[in-house]
Amino acid sequence: MSELGVAVVIEDDADMRNLLQAVLLQAGFEVHTASDGHEGVQAVRDKPANVVILDIGLPDIDGFEVLRRIRQFSNAYVVMLTGRTEEPDMLTALHGGADDYITKPFRPLELRARISAMMRRPRQSSGGQPPPAEPKPSASETQAAEFVLRHNGLAVNRKSRTAALGGKPVELTRSEFDLLHDLMRAAGAVRSRTELVRVVRGEYSRDTTYISESDERAVEVHIGNLRRKLGDNPEAPRWLQTVRGVGYRLAQEQPERPGQAS
Repeated sequence: MSELGVAVVIEDDADMRNLLQAVLLQAGFEVHTASDGHEGVQAVRDKPANVVILDIGLPDIDGFEVLRRIRQFSNAYVVMLTGRTEEPDMLTALHGGADDYITKPFRPLELRARISAMMRRPRQSSGGQPPPAEPKPSASETQAAEFVLRHNGLAVNRKSRTAALGGKPVELTRSEFDLLHDLMRAAGAVRSRTELVRVVRGEYSRDTTYISESDERAVEVHIGNLRRKLGDNPEAPRWLQTVRGVGYRLAQEQPERPGQAS
């Protein structure tokens, strides 16, 4: 197996499939390809894959159904690829567990950069295998606390990439965690949608990267997913406040509710 692991390309168009295979091979992946959904699901199961590039328009079952089946057994990073730009497609993909969404035609270097950004930051463990147990702190609970940000009963641990609300774990995707951690770290400062797109991509220092309206809408979808998982009301937010026309910021600190864990 290559250093970066296994990538599976599920794409029915032979030219596009070959292009994607070449991009991933150059990036350092061991690459396997499939031309339809059923074959693709089996390829992800057999390898198993670290990264999946998944076309929405497949000849047998569509990419959304393939994604649903993959998520039943795999925590691979999934990038949805489509020639359609309709927002419902993006919403369906991200709600279904995709990590990113890119439209055709795309720039191979952009796809490679997005995949590299995902691979640099591990996602939370979920499903089958539990995360490795962290060593118990010896004399330094203070040092451990340096990795934890807290706000209105929500705790976000940068080191373990976990979040807990009232002491109960909140399962987040990689993108959701990165956005939440960035807003917590900003401590009430407004973060624009453009800045948050770079957070999702891991491109903090690349101010010249092109960002489309679709990229910014993807951030809105991730924020909506975060609100749903946290039970946050956008009309009276405890954590994620919309700044109309600009972006988002952390809501104001509120008095602790009776019985709420600190």
